[in-house]
Amino acid sequence: MRRTTRRAALAAIAATAIAGKAAAQAQRPAAHEKWQPGPPPHTKGTRIFLDYDQIELDAAFNQSFWAADIEETLARFASDSELMRARLGAPLREAYGISEVEKIDVYATKKREAPIHVFLHGGDWRGGVAKDYGFPAEVFVAAGAHFAVPDFAGVQSTGGALAPVVEQIRHAISWIYRNATRFGGDRNRIYLSGHSSGGHLAAIALMTDWSSYGAPSDVLKGGLCISGVYDLKPVRLSSRSAYLKLDEPQQEALSPIRHIDMLRTPVVVAYGSDDSPEFQRQGKEFAAAIKATNRPLELLVGQHYNHFALLQTLANPYGLLGRAALQQMKLA
Repeated sequence: MRRTTRRAALAAIAATAIAGKAAAQAQRPAAHEKWQPGPPPHTKGTRIFLDYDQIELDAAFNQSFWAADIEETLARFASDSELMRARLGAPLREAYGISEVEKIDVYATKKREAPIHVFLHGGDWRGGVAKDYGFPAEVFVAAGAHFAVPDFAGVQSTGGALAPVVEQIRHAISWIYRNATRFGGDRNRIYLSGHSSGGHLAAIALMTDWSSYGAPSDVLKGGLCISGVYDLKPVRLSSRSAYLKLDEPQQEALSPIRHIDMLRTPVVVAYGSDDSPEFQRQGKEFAAAIKATNRPLELLVGQHYNHFALLQTLANPYGLLGRAALQQMKLA
């Protein structure tokens, strides 16, 4: 596995944003007009998935078509994380594996035997770094919980394969379980959340047979899946297939909605009303599939929040996600 540096990861995010911006340029209105979300104007083509033609399906997974402030918000995640560290201090930086990228930022609370909240960032499975997603840590630390953000490989360093990334997430969680006492954590109170592609990774981690990783089946006591992707079939049919290499067996194995029988913990599923219709559909259907099995579930819809604005509420103890996460940990 090639070494993944922060510079490379940031470059991947920038490339994604630039490509999305260029693709969305055709729909950008004049300065005096109101920006409208959605795919660019086009003649309806052959249906590829549900009622989507190829242009619509590609746009369904391209956040530049649905969030006008994507670049500003991503920059704010990074700057807010820097401001948080100026107040809270630098995190512990712990290695959970042997490659350079396999490290975890742990923002530790002063309380001993405290619960642990693990957050998985998004970035189309190819971008993002833990350092830029520390901004919610202060809320959790103040409430008496540790906040842990693992780094993990992007698929550009795995030949497009998603399974190695999933394995890294599982090893990161099992490392936290085995080493919780090193930073004053309670290994019997580990909770997991993830956003966007991190929401997918969180969901598939919640459906893991942990016996192969040296952890109990209920190692995760709760999950919060935020604007995630739970069925990879439309992803495989979209333009993301240019970098995410999935065949049908992999699509089946790595689609959380196909493995709900493995779920062992209460789940909160959240999405924004200004998410793309496909991300909303995925959230609704994932929640409905969990509910159909009578497993503990809460569905949250952030009214008037887009894909990125919704995540910002995790950094507010009174925000939609911050309150939900703290309530799940019995810290609200």
